[in-house]
Amino acid sequence: MTPHIELLTILTIGFVFALLFGYITQKLGLSSIVGYLIAGFCIGPMTPGVVADYALTAQLAEAGVILLMFGVGLHFNLDDLLSVKGVAITGAIVQSVASTMFGTFLGLHLGLSLGSSIILGLGLSVASTVILIRVLTDNGVIGSVQGNVVVGWLIVEDIFTVLILVLLPSLSSILAMGFGSESALIGIAKNVGIAILRLAGLWVIVMEIGGRFVPWIFSRIAKTRSQELFTLAVLVIAFATAIGASVAFSTSFALGAFLGGMVVGKTKMSHQAASDMLPLKDSFAVLFFLSVGMLLDPRFIINYPALIIACIGVILIIKPLFAMIAVTLLGYSPKTSLTVAAGLAQIGEFSFILAQVAKSLGLAGDEVYNAIVVSAIVTITLNPTLFKQVPKIERFVMKHEKILKVLNYFSQRKNKDIEKLNALANLKKEQEQNAKRAIVVGYGPTGQSVTQALIKKGWTPVIIDTNIDTIITLNNEGLMAFYGDCSRREVLKAAGIQNASYLIITVPILSATIDAAIEANILNPSIRILVRTRFLNNGEYLKNIGVAGIAFEEEEVSKGLTALLLADMRKQKRIKEKELKKSQDKN
Repeated sequence: MTPHIELLTILTIGFVFALLFGYITQKLGLSSIVGYLIAGFCIGPMTPGVVADYALTAQLAEAGVILLMFGVGLHFNLDDLLSVKGVAITGAIVQSVASTMFGTFLGLHLGLSLGSSIILGLGLSVASTVILIRVLTDNGVIGSVQGNVVVGWLIVEDIFTVLILVLLPSLSSILAMGFGSESALIGIAKNVGIAILRLAGLWVIVMEIGGRFVPWIFSRIAKTRSQELFTLAVLVIAFATAIGASVAFSTSFALGAFLGGMVVGKTKMSHQAASDMLPLKDSFAVLFFLSVGMLLDPRFIINYPALIIACIGVILIIKPLFAMIAVTLLGYSPKTSLTVAAGLAQIGEFSFILAQVAKSLGLAGDEVYNAIVVSAIVTITLNPTLFKQVPKIERFVMKHEKILKVLNYFSQRKNKDIEKLNALANLKKEQEQNAKRAIVVGYGPTGQSVTQALIKKGWTPVIIDTNIDTIITLNNEGLMAFYGDCSRREVLKAAGIQNASYLIITVPILSATIDAAIEANILNPSIRILVRTRFLNNGEYLKNIGVAGIAFEEEEVSKGLTALLLADMRKQKRIKEKELKKSQDKN
């Protein structure tokens, strides 16, 4: 079978099985992730029938990880990351060290070597970025205080994992020569220094140099008015930063893609970029879950039940417990501590990478790798359901004053600051909601006229346009303006569609008008939508999808041309009458 046919076959079979089992699990009230894992197992080497190429599937899954983390970076503000650095850094270190120690102890107790036990502990301490971001997104937590803490925690864990991967060869040397070896300790110090320099270099190149270069590239691409080129430019940046970070700085694809997303997130085209990435991100993320499911070997579960139960215990009990303790001691609310604890109760792709590298160095055997894979599949399956229980657990805590008092003891001072910030945020939100906001799509002559009319009436116009020069000019003039396609949900959200009273579409492109009207009514059912369209026969359909007012070019041109004709006829009549009168006067 030729390679390109094999690739197409994997995509076809994988998506078909994912759709089937994803639908079944959704109907059963489970997360679709469970269905994707089952689908992966069905097309994996451990079941009869179709067997997909795991190596190729895993590479496609990496694309999903890149797009997913790039999307997270798009929405993640650097200020948000810095605002949670205290809890993210301290909490991630405490939780990782505790989980590693428990995992190592259990490994030794169950008869594993010291090296295998350490790798097992490290593998159990690192949560899956893909799973956590997916769960946060599905539950609407991304962008909240809890979401920012968890994402910041993930970034720290990612850096922690990079350092561990760099240090694994030194760990191998230490275990071979003994912990008292001076050369091994020197090797560790050298490798740590190199790793820190690499991370610093990656930050400077991506955030500083890329931060100047990327907006310049986007502005040139946007001027072409080509949607395909714009989407391609976003893909190039996502994959270039991910692969470049991995090759040049020996970091993970995920970290490089995240930083690339943060760079794009600073540009005026970020919302359009996010909208373009959404379908690709979701499709390739499915391949990640398929690749994980393909790794499941049921025979290992039968042969090593004690090891698997111990690993799952560390992931579902020890990790969440220490995470919750750390977050609580650092002064955050029970809701935040429970959200972080539930989100971290799983492992995934980074744990696989650790186990694979350790196996190649002779630090760990097949039993460690298989234990991590099985534990990952079990916890990935359980995690979405566990995360959905957070509100119920929070309500239980709120009803028991003694538990609540203990959890709130360390957060009283911080809560006062948070309350002040929340009060200011709520006041600002209330002011925004009370402001008379109208979204104007298109800033041609019609859009300009509508915008000026809104300003004169005391309304706040928000302009959406696909001309980047127009957007830059309007922002410099103090008007709110966003680059993007009005039919994309992310672009409408960025413009504040939820709080707008009017959506006025001044461009006569019917397909864009229909898509934008449908999305606007979903996001804000009370919004009034006024549109411009060319033909009268479009009117009935536009009214059926919620458009309140329509300006028909055909009708306006007809009225205008008729009025022009009648005016000209009256003018010509007056001219003839004058000429006739002059002629009569002469005679």
